[in-house]
Parts: sequence; C-alpha cells; structure tokens
Amino acid sequence: MRTTKTLAMAVAVAVAMAFGGYDSLGAKDTDDRIVSSAKKSYVYRTYLKDDDIKIEAKDGVVTLSGAVAEESHKSLAEDTVKGLPGVKSVDNRLTVKAQPPAPMSDDWISAKVKAALLFHRSTSGKTQVFVKDGVVTLKGAASSKAQKDLSTEYARDVEGVKDVINEMTIVSTAPPEPTLGEKIDDASITAQVKMTLMTHRSTSALRTEVETKDGVVTLSGKARNQAEKDLATKLAKDIDGVTDVKNTMTTE
Repeated sequence: MRTTKTLAMAVAVAVAMAFGGYDSLGAKDTDDRIVSSAKKSYVYRTYLKDDDIKIEAKDGVVTLSGAVAEESHKSLAEDTVKGLPGVKSVDNRLTVKAQPPAPMSDDWISAKVKAALLFHRSTSGKTQVFVKDGVVTLKGAASSKAQKDLSTEYARDVEGVKDVINEMTIVSTAPPEPTLGEKIDDASITAQVKMTLMTHRSTSALRTEVETKDGVVTLSGKARNQAEKDLATKLAKDIDGVTDVKNTMTTE
C-alpha cells in the first residue's frame, strides 16, 4: 500500500513539474517575443534607433532602461511596448540625456511642433522649424499647397504657438511609393496616434483610449464636444500606417 502511495505521489509531482516547466517555457517564449517585437517595431527602428534603450521582459512585465535624446521619446518607447501582445505592464526607467527645455519656451515649442508634424502622412518630418518668442517659422519643401497649408494648421494647434509663418516651397516631385517592408505594425501606430493627440492643444486634454488592429484605429473615451471628436478622427486618419479610424468617443 505504501509503495502504491509513494508511486502515485511521485507521478503527481512529476506531472506538476512537467506542467510547471511548460508554463515557464511558455512565459519565456512570450517574453522573448515581446523584446524581439519591440526592437523590430517601426517606432523603435525609425524614431528611437539612435537612443540607448535596453528592453527586458519577465512574465509579461517589461522594464525599459537606458537614455533617450528627448522627453517625448520616453513616452513613445513606453506606448509602443504597451501595445504589444503579451505585455501586462511597463516599468519605464528611461532617462533623458539632455536637460528638457522649460515649458512654453521657444525650444519647448519647437520640439512640440516637430513632433506634431513628424507622424502625419500629409506633412513632412523633414520640415525645418524655427521659433522666436512663440512665433513659428516653417521652412523646407512641401509636395503641394494642401500639404503646406496642413503644416501651418498643425503647427498653429500646438500649445504656446502665437503665430505661424510658412516659408515652405512647393515642389512637384512626387513622394516615393511605400515599400512592403515599411508596413507599420499596430503597436507603432497606436503609439504615434497617442503622441499626436497629446501634441495638439485641441486634443491634448481629451481622455482618449487608442487601440489598433490590422491598421484600423479605434478611439474611445470622452470629448468635450463634436468638434474635438471630429478633430481626433482627422488627426488619427493622417498618421502613417492607419487604414481606417473608428471613433466611439462620447461627447459631454
């Protein structure tokens, strides 16, 4: 009888260890996929490639450490990782290499305007931005008058901007066709939409949740009025990689 009980206990322990081992292996595979996906994401390869970011994952909890060039990169790195499958939470320990500019200063406004123009498909991230006493001057090339006008509109909607002088020249050269290798992942799209909504003063105060599935962005939360809801849709639709926007936000 004792031998039978001992054998049964041994089998039970072996089974428990086996299943525990599989669970641990599965968790490790998920963690490895999270780290790999983050490094391969469009945001990390495009906007954060020159930053010193270390990514570690343990049971779905991701820790970001290292240094980035500017404050906005901290949020961009965190929001991208949060959108990856299997991520439970993110511990953002990133530091900024340089001292961040004082709020509402010309340097602060310049950084905000550059971020506002960076992710939109209808504007150019290469636009030169100069700020003097809150007055923004834009220089560079635009592919059309519509693109030039939209650059002015987006820059004017940044907090602290008093006026915009647009000296961009219109060139007829067509933009290059996107390659299949440049397909933007959902996590990167979500991070870009969040950053864009935070950059514009008309949408920065909105309590907006952003989710992306196969390029389709779903916005939820609250807007103060229909105009703000419509603007959130417009801004999200103009982000690189977005194929459609479903806005389920409610108005107060």
